[in-house]
Amino acid sequence: MLEIERKFLVVAPFKHLAYNVTHIEQGYFATEPGRTVRVRIRGERGYLTIKGPADPTGLSRYEFETEVSLYDAQQLMQLCRPGAINKERYLIKNGSHTIEVDEFHGDNEGLVIAEIELHSPDEPYEKPAFLGEEVTGQARYYNKSLLANPYKNWK
Repeated sequence: MLEIERKFLVVAPFKHLAYNVTHIEQGYFATEPGRTVRVRIRGERGYLTIKGPADPTGLSRYEFETEVSLYDAQQLMQLCRPGAINKERYLIKNGSHTIEVDEFHGDNEGLVIAEIELHSPDEPYEKPAFLGEEVTGQARYYNKSLLANPYKNWK
């Protein structure tokens, strides 16, 4: 499946707009350039995800995701490379789209990023006031990059 999404920094209050919030922990098996294999625990559910290389704009890439049992996801986390991404994900309805806002914890505390998934690269979308600079395609904002070079080191 082709994943098409735009990423933005969050610059204003947003939590009051959320209709759902879930804790996410994710670990990585592989983070080579153009390939990522991860396991994610989102609330009480587990997922295994494989992502391919992004297009030159960073707007789209192949993504395969399948649900696994929570137990299997917990066991797979033990096999991951050292470190994990921890965050809260807030879901916000925005016109015909849902915005996913990730508030990071641990070594990435203070970073808040929003994603809008689209059906095509040129699909129009509403940009609410809490979205700031677009960071689509900026590799340092990829979750796998935040594991290697966390936000706390950026200053």
